[in-house]
Amino acid sequence: MEKITEKLLLEKGAPKTNKLEQIKTLNLSQLALKPQDLPVRLLSRLQSLERWDLSGNRLQELPTNLELPALRYLDLTDNQMEDVTTLESLSGLEELKMEDNLYITVSDNYKLMVLLPKLRIYNGKDVSTTANHLRFVYSENLRTRIAAVWEKSFSLPDPITAQKMSDLEKNFVNTARQQVKYGPSSVSDFTKWKVEIIAKEYLSSLTEPKEEPERKESTDTKENSDVSTPTKRKQTASVVDSSISLTPRKKSRTDLPASPVEASPRKSSRKLQTLTQTSTVRMSPRKTNQPPSTPTRGQTRAETPKRASKVRQTKEDDGAHIKQKNRTEDVLSTIKICSNTKHPVSLKPLHVLQCHSKQDSSEDFSTQLWACAFQPLPDSTGAGGGSRLVATCGGDSLCVIDCETGMVMKKYKVSGEEFFSLAWSTVLMSRGGGASAQHCSILAAGGKRGLVKLIHPRNNVAYGEFRASRKALSVLRFNHHQGNFLFTGSYDNKIVMWDIGGVDSQYNYKVIQLLVLEVSATPLHICLPPTSPSSHLLTACEDGLHCYNTQLGTNNTTKSRSEEMEITFPIYKKEDKDHDYHTIDGLSFLTDDIVASKNYMHGSIYLWSWSRTKAQRPDKKDRTVSAVVLAELQWAHTEIPYLALNTCPGKAYIVCGDDKGRLWTYHITNLQKNCFQTGKPILPTEVLEWPTPVRKGLGQVEGPSINSVAMDPELRFLVALSDKNMVIVWKREESS
Repeated sequence: MEKITEKLLLEKGAPKTNKLEQIKTLNLSQLALKPQDLPVRLLSRLQSLERWDLSGNRLQELPTNLELPALRYLDLTDNQMEDVTTLESLSGLEELKMEDNLYITVSDNYKLMVLLPKLRIYNGKDVSTTANHLRFVYSENLRTRIAAVWEKSFSLPDPITAQKMSDLEKNFVNTARQQVKYGPSSVSDFTKWKVEIIAKEYLSSLTEPKEEPERKESTDTKENSDVSTPTKRKQTASVVDSSISLTPRKKSRTDLPASPVEASPRKSSRKLQTLTQTSTVRMSPRKTNQPPSTPTRGQTRAETPKRASKVRQTKEDDGAHIKQKNRTEDVLSTIKICSNTKHPVSLKPLHVLQCHSKQDSSEDFSTQLWACAFQPLPDSTGAGGGSRLVATCGGDSLCVIDCETGMVMKKYKVSGEEFFSLAWSTVLMSRGGGASAQHCSILAAGGKRGLVKLIHPRNNVAYGEFRASRKALSVLRFNHHQGNFLFTGSYDNKIVMWDIGGVDSQYNYKVIQLLVLEVSATPLHICLPPTSPSSHLLTACEDGLHCYNTQLGTNNTTKSRSEEMEITFPIYKKEDKDHDYHTIDGLSFLTDDIVASKNYMHGSIYLWSWSRTKAQRPDKKDRTVSAVVLAELQWAHTEIPYLALNTCPGKAYIVCGDDKGRLWTYHITNLQKNCFQTGKPILPTEVLEWPTPVRKGLGQVEGPSINSVAMDPELRFLVALSDKNMVIVWKREESS
């Protein structure tokens, strides 16, 4: 068999050049090569090699210490590979093929994901989530157990000598391999291999503390781990001059096609066309095994609009990761625009971010963004003011954004997921060793897979998940008085109350199901009355607004309950075969008593009294009660559903976006007793126009539908999410 020669490399890789250093793609498949046929000295000259095909040979391993810094793709299909650790030096690999290697086990697959820190695609599948789980979460669990073995049975010799340390290392490693049990038995070989590596590193860290090898490794690993914090984005002109920038407001919005739809469950019919990266048109890909779709705008609404299913379920690995984001593609614009309007709160557009893109593509204008919420204060003292960190979700990712800088601090991704809702809470974290527990902010998120993901952003840990439903989750809400109580609403027409408990220093947790509420239709929003969050729950559904008793105690021990009453609205009287106003697609408390709600296709927002409505005695047969309406706020006329409103009680503000990218704001300080009876809706305090960002080469981005808005308690920032994969951050202008 002819060995690899420089002549062969040039012939296969770059026939038009005489320099190995210039070869970028090399095909050495079907040459029956063996390990000894790959000379390290010759191959090491391939410093520009990016793609290497070695399929169909007889390789059991690769040469050790082979460094190819530019190599991103390697095909080892149909070989006889046995020792995968020889690939460790190829640290830049992003895609690897290892199919048809009979001796490769599951443990070998896991070893590759740990050895190759940038590996994302393995045998044609995206393994980012699994790989990051192994690199960080799995390894941290092993490290904790190894440290426990050391504390229990070992100590450093006195005096320290080379022979004593050698004997100690051998004994410690063998003991750790025997005693540390973690993960399924099918990957025990991987676990023992990793335990040996970590045990040696742990012992080394005890004798060489100044070098902090473990700390350094942890930092490097987290760049591709479950959760990581990005380096600070440089404030240069490249951010402002990115693919999209803000321009002064203009009336013309005809440069781009209509708002794209990725066939979400909430707006599968809001537009008839979908804008894809290649500008092709396609209809909703969602399948019939999920809730039916909403009728199109041209159809009559004989029934309440249903949110179609998202995307078909996949069998992707169910791990998760949060990536660093320091890319100019994420920030579409960062520019100040002064406003001359004089209102109680004057807001200006500050950032437009495109941070939920599929495969981080700046061409993605189809991913719809669904929910956003500001991080609550870490404790109940109220010190330090409101947070400027907001969480947003849409597509397969969840982002935590610093509103001031426009930096995406963390990005959490789950392959095959589509997130529809998220919620912040504050729970207790026990620290052990007699130390008092501390408050920590956690984030829960869920979507089409029916799983709730639990994240501790501050410590960069996605620490758990649990199945809340066999169908997609539509809404999540924590009890703000008892942060470990979480409500989940799902497409099986149920709301479930969970106790997620707290966490310990090792992120152990326990989830208990407390209560199941039988709902008549898909829940869209959940609100807990500020004065009685543990006894009542309001849910806005596809078929109306319903109230439930959620009080736990001996008087009502059943875990499954039906509604206590349904709240009806005056607009119901105007329904006909073409207009069904029962869908409540906006709901939020403005004060302890005043509720703001919005009915689909109704061009107004109702303000009504919770206490006075609840005080009425509902009919024993149908359990319905009329809302005690205090006022009507004029809003947009649109047939686009699921444009959620939100409130800022501290500043007495209500905000709701429309289908043209505008934000309707209402400053409510005083409600006249008879203002509803006058029949004249209250005009908005201000309508904030779409800031018209401009995409290079394509002109202005047309105003999209604003699916959701959120404000921090001080109303320093307002965040709006669009159905065109754009997060718009507005900032309050300080009065001069």
